[in-house]
Amino acid sequence: MMDLTLRRLLLPAGLLAGALAFLPNSQWLFHALFPELERPVYRRVAFLELTVSHIVVVLVATALAALIGIGLAIAVSRPASRRVKPLVMAVAAIGQSFPPVAVLAVTVPLLGYGSAPTVVALFAYALLPIIVNTVAGLEGVDAGITEAADGMGLSPRQRLFKVEIPLAGPIIIAGIRTAAIINVGTATVGSTVGAATLGNPIIEGLSAYNTAYVLQGAILVGLLAIVVDRSIAAVGHIVVANVLH
Repeated sequence: MMDLTLRRLLLPAGLLAGALAFLPNSQWLFHALFPELERPVYRRVAFLELTVSHIVVVLVATALAALIGIGLAIAVSRPASRRVKPLVMAVAAIGQSFPPVAVLAVTVPLLGYGSAPTVVALFAYALLPIIVNTVAGLEGVDAGITEAADGMGLSPRQRLFKVEIPLAGPIIIAGIRTAAIINVGTATVGSTVGAATLGNPIIEGLSAYNTAYVLQGAILVGLLAIVVDRSIAAVGHIVVANVLH
């Protein structure tokens, strides 16, 4: 199973690496596709630099959302605090319902231009799927298993970390994967407030009517989304397998 997961990662990772190597030298191709463009290849910032910066922004926002989202989900899934679950879910849903541009407009005056407002916007977008999946995973643990854990003398804390979280692990990982994929695409909007992301060629291409720039950015974003998804799946498989065994 692990070998299959790694093989599924290697193909998109190879395609992404190939695209990063090919695109800076692809003037002949995009000139043939768009002969009316004087500059058919985006060169303001290196594609590799933009990709690395894009990954960092996505990872920071998704990691923060996972840390806080899983913690909130664990809290509201406990019997003593289940009554606040609807409130937590509603707040997370509101965060995702705001357009990213609106979140950026609110945070830029507070945090300035750059990556920080983008991280805040992505954090807000990533919370809901992580909380929803974590709650679903924890509440989906069979009652017979938790009763058996209680019968073995496990404390509530031990039962949570040794039984419930490992069994809910695949569903929690699925929520993190969903959040990360959303963030890979949404992070492109951060280029409008000075964040260095793969949105740079897309935004510049749209403003300059340069379809080649838009296409180059979109290709890299699409491949990166697949790589991030497969990477989280591989890491999640390793973590869950080690915890269960």
